[in-house]
Amino acid sequence: MLFPQMTLVKQTFDSTCVENVPAALKAELEAAGIRERITPGQRIAITAGSRGITNIAVITRCLADFIKECGAEPFVFPAMGSHGGATAQGQKALLSTFGITEDAMECPILSSMEVEEIGKTPDGLPVFVDRHALSADQIVVLNRVKPHTKFEGPIESGLIKMMAIGMGKRMGADLYHKAFVQFGINRVIETAGLLVTGKCPILCGVGLVENGYHETAIIRVLEPDKMFEEETVLLEESRKRMARIPFSHIDLLIIDEMGKNISGTGMDTNVTGVNRDILGTFSSEPQTSRLFVRDLAPGSEGNALGIGFADITTTRLVEKIDREKTYTNCLTAISPEKGAIPIYFDTDRECLEAAFNTLGMVDEETVRVVHIQNTISLEHLHLSRAYEDDIKGNANLEIIDRWKPLALGPDQQLDSPFSSEKTA
Repeated sequence: MLFPQMTLVKQTFDSTCVENVPAALKAELEAAGIRERITPGQRIAITAGSRGITNIAVITRCLADFIKECGAEPFVFPAMGSHGGATAQGQKALLSTFGITEDAMECPILSSMEVEEIGKTPDGLPVFVDRHALSADQIVVLNRVKPHTKFEGPIESGLIKMMAIGMGKRMGADLYHKAFVQFGINRVIETAGLLVTGKCPILCGVGLVENGYHETAIIRVLEPDKMFEEETVLLEESRKRMARIPFSHIDLLIIDEMGKNISGTGMDTNVTGVNRDILGTFSSEPQTSRLFVRDLAPGSEGNALGIGFADITTTRLVEKIDREKTYTNCLTAISPEKGAIPIYFDTDRECLEAAFNTLGMVDEETVRVVHIQNTISLEHLHLSRAYEDDIKGNANLEIIDRWKPLALGPDQQLDSPFSSEKTA
């Protein structure tokens, strides 16, 4: 078949955001009375996760500075389960890609895979916590709150999950993922996370919510004994603001880049609608028939967990895969299917032809193609002509370019429309 005509469309989201992030965070800390709870000379640990959270380096530095102002000594520790290749050096290196370094934070980063058991959940599961965190006088849990890619519940991806899995390092992550099959994800995360709040000296939580433009929309300081209830509220705020593809069905979804720095599953399943797991095959809108992912983001450090969601990919992506990091993460998450490499070709043209030829009886006029940069950058969508009526009927969508055939360069690779010059 001939390739369809495409156009670039701008999508509008709620643009509410925090204008001055350091000032807003400090005001939250003061209002919550955190200063009065810090004793001069205390050592206070700050968590650092493995996601590409907007302003994360600024926020972490602001927390460290506030702790110093109170006369205490801050340090940062990775709270990311088995990510970073499940090594202390790898996790510290991963933090550096987010701008979290000892020089930038002006405080130590203590990275270790060693943990200690602090107790057992009602189901008899031992709960582990990073040994550096346990050596601190108090702990600040910092994370973004958002819908998870694997399950739904009152608590999904956020502070409670970080305390259960992230702070448990590889040992905790290994155990909890296996326990998900028997006890369910919600129960394991909630019971383990709440045990941490009860047994560890949690000073406070700092919950972040982002808007559809990947900007910081909410900063909230959470009380340890109210963390569960307050996080449920932040999750609903995040769900309302989350950027999505506004169509119920996609024949072919083209994604320029995937990576762990973009989503825990490389490509956010809440955006693609494509998911499969030992706990079940989850279907959600949009219903996507074929998924073609073109490359692996540099910030993923070779971790290609989630490539198994794709139907087709490129040789260049496959050659960037760090098998050890990918396999470690996939096996820890008991998700070998997410590391399965799909059919791949040397050029985008071959990938596109394979995709179109396996869609059934569609043509260039009727095929529904959505092309995005990645699953967190959804302000601009590259859409095929079959969506023209949908675009006109949606007040949040605006065509900003003319209709033209899907463009390939002389090297037979796609000419991506997502450069700043083309989307301005």
